[in-house]
Amino acid sequence: MAFFPSLPGVQPRPAPRLRSRPTDLLAAAGFAVAAAAIAWIGNDYWFSAVLVPFLVLALAGLGLNLLTGFAGQLSLGTAAFMAVGAFAAYDFQLRIPGMPLLASFALGGLAAALLGLLFGLPSLRIKGFYLIVSTLAAQFFVEWVFTRFSWFSNDSASGVISAPPLVVLGHDFGTPRGRYLLTLGIVLGLAVLARNLVRSQTGRSWMAVRDMDTAAAVIGIPVFRAKLLAFAVSSFYCGVAGALWAFAYLGTVEPHGFDLDRSFQALFVVVMGGLGSVTGPFLGAAFVVLFPIFLDRAAGAWLGGAIDPGTLQNLEKVLFGGLVIWFVVREPEGLARLIFNVRDRWSRPLSPRGTGAVALPGFTEEKSP
Repeated sequence: MAFFPSLPGVQPRPAPRLRSRPTDLLAAAGFAVAAAAIAWIGNDYWFSAVLVPFLVLALAGLGLNLLTGFAGQLSLGTAAFMAVGAFAAYDFQLRIPGMPLLASFALGGLAAALLGLLFGLPSLRIKGFYLIVSTLAAQFFVEWVFTRFSWFSNDSASGVISAPPLVVLGHDFGTPRGRYLLTLGIVLGLAVLARNLVRSQTGRSWMAVRDMDTAAAVIGIPVFRAKLLAFAVSSFYCGVAGALWAFAYLGTVEPHGFDLDRSFQALFVVVMGGLGSVTGPFLGAAFVVLFPIFLDRAAGAWLGGAIDPGTLQNLEKVLFGGLVIWFVVREPEGLARLIFNVRDRWSRPLSPRGTGAVALPGFTEEKSP
């Protein structure tokens, strides 16, 4: 299907075919081998405290990146959509006998997508800072609803929901390794879906709206529908991430567990990883999860007990924030751009020469005949 509509006397230009570079295939294979190896050699601490939150935050960042990095719509309501996905998945499991676990995750994501459509309606009239305020309203509204109405938490006095048994097709995934494998399978499947989506006609429409929505409307792209679809897909990803955060990571969760700090955490994942990149959220989540652990271990090894734990924790936060600011100033396109630059240097001899190929970040564009 052509990206630009046909005009009188003008032949429509076919959409270019994109193929992955050899280095992309090697990187994907390397990641699959590493993930399989970690499943066998990792311990319970790494599964429960590092790998599962890393994967869930990467999925939430990927959902936000689809909305902000590819469609250009700003949002601070990521945690609200995560909360809807978590509580909806819990209620589907509780109130529908025999509901499969994966189906409850999908339905929780769909419930979050419906809320995303609702709060995406103002995007036709407002943008930028005003759209942030609109999505911020979703954050406070959802937290108030789940706190005010105890039906969503099965009339629990504390408002806390507990995860049901993690059983899929008769296999128990309740162990730390099982929770990691369940989370890994869901996240990788949705990441592949997102990669194919942004390379499709829908992804091109999102990027056209992001770059200049007026020009996108002139060439025939339904801008309002593209924005609403971006909100729905992004909220679906965040809803599934919220269900995994509640079921596979914490085991129990309350409405205040999805507060504004969680939305900012997802935003940091996207900013550090790189806007407009499927790989970026994974890099940003690795930085957000692993770097504080590295600081804590390094401070304990170098300083010992010279500084009290409270002061040491505050110093770690200051150092982490300062490093984030420095990195954003020096490399505003995130960690993904650094990886792409290194990869391009190594793969330059593999690039086609003399064929009129145009290099894109992560792909090589082949001219259609």
